[in-house]
Amino acid sequence: MNDYKCTVCGYTYRPERGDKLHDIVPNTAFEDLPGDWKCPTCNQPKMAFEEIK
Repeated sequence: MNDYKCTVCGYTYRPERGDKLHDIVPNTAFEDLPGDWKCPTCNQPKMAFEEIK
């Protein structure tokens, strides 16, 4: 599972951490996040993120 970075604010979604703010459990792949999930820092949609390789 790769990390994904918000292109607006720079927040990095790390699957091994999940997202406590949105009740996303650790080890949830970015692809498995709900379609309406948004950046916990700047509220941008998933399409504002790019994969970090």
